[in-house]
Amino acid sequence: MRIEDVTPETMRPVRRSWLVQSWHDLTFLHWPVPPATVAPFLPRGTVPDTLDGVTYVGLIGFRMVKLGPGRGPGIPYLGTFCETNVRLYSVDSQGRRAVVFLSLDAERLLPVLTAHALLRLPYKWSRMSLHKNDGVLSYSSTRRWPGPRGSKTAISVRVGAPVPDPTPTEHFLTARWGLHTRAWGRTVHLPNEHPRWPLFRADLLDLDDDLLPAAGVPVSGPPASVLYSPGLPVTFGGPSVAAT
Repeated sequence: MRIEDVTPETMRPVRRSWLVQSWHDLTFLHWPVPPATVAPFLPRGTVPDTLDGVTYVGLIGFRMVKLGPGRGPGIPYLGTFCETNVRLYSVDSQGRRAVVFLSLDAERLLPVLTAHALLRLPYKWSRMSLHKNDGVLSYSSTRRWPGPRGSKTAISVRVGAPVPDPTPTEHFLTARWGLHTRAWGRTVHLPNEHPRWPLFRADLLDLDDDLLPAAGVPVSGPPASVLYSPGLPVTFGGPSVAAT
């Protein structure tokens, strides 16, 4: 199996738009973990994606803006909300690199229910906020449904200098052109496309998190990578079968 390259630009442009959205004010926190630790969490037909023998678990806070079907223009209110996800990195039998979500906390109930119904994505309805003040971003989340109820996260970062030339690890963690999920007895792949990430260094000021252990992947110590992006527009294509 030939694994596709890690590239900062979209590898496979989406032929037909299935969903549009924009991601704003993203903070990426990542910890290296042994591939064997996360392999049991991945859907059938995928394996951990690795770089220099390790893979990563990510905790990413951001604001979803104007999520909507087809080519847009997206839904202003119901399609705009805070989200925090826990994700892993995967490769399928066709060599496609992607992400696998262990949880996606969001503050709008309708998108949570829709994502559960269509693709069995592990969305959680949560009380959430994102505040910006003089270069400091603060994200908070408290889970409502489904459980474990009360799981919380609080993240504060200070945005630093731009990253003109991201490292191979920074590309590996951010340049992802699809997701894998297990739905209706099959592992499916959803491709996406977007411009190159505008990335900035960031300093972690505070982290109090229950979401990683609630997902079953506890970590210790500070994250190895802390990045910020002001965001970009994203287009998702429709799902295709990756494995049965």
